[in-house]
Amino acid sequence: MNVFGAILKIGYYIFFGALLAIAILVLVSAFPIQGNIQIKVVESGSMEPQIKTGSVVLIKPFSAYDVGDVVTFDSNFRSPNGAKVPVTHRIVGVKNEPGGVFYLTKGDANEEADSNTIRREKVIGKVLFSAPYVGYAVEAAKRPYGFLAIIVIPALIVIYDEGVKIFKEVKRMYGKKKKDNELAKEQELNL
Repeated sequence: MNVFGAILKIGYYIFFGALLAIAILVLVSAFPIQGNIQIKVVESGSMEPQIKTGSVVLIKPFSAYDVGDVVTFDSNFRSPNGAKVPVTHRIVGVKNEPGGVFYLTKGDANEEADSNTIRREKVIGKVLFSAPYVGYAVEAAKRPYGFLAIIVIPALIVIYDEGVKIFKEVKRMYGKKKKDNELAKEQELNL
């Protein structure tokens, strides 16, 4: 195999792995498991430069949160389609009051803290990890044309490529079997 072929093969596997990762992220973000790790897409720049717009964040619920933790919580914000939009901000203060524990939060890029405190029960979880720009692919894959472009078309290309390989292998095996049969007939005639 030449160097160009090896590079193409490596690129193919990287491409296939990236598609698989995006497909898994789409599934996990579409069907989050309550009380477990969730994946969310950051839709604003309030946490830049640490968490960029379009990042995917991995969040996990904990029993308590401290000042400095970056958390994702349910908010009163709604998307254009009416769905609740969670917010990811840093905890800058904790208040223990008779009604429960409340967190004062602030986006790193914002000048001031958020005007409302967040009840402990509204916190979805602490951000464990963020992957910049991956959220754009995840969000695109959730839409029909994006799903077609990111998942279906590349999957069809992979299926076609594998089909061609199978066809070539079957053809090679058939040719070998035909050649073996011809040799066997020649040997019978020579006897």
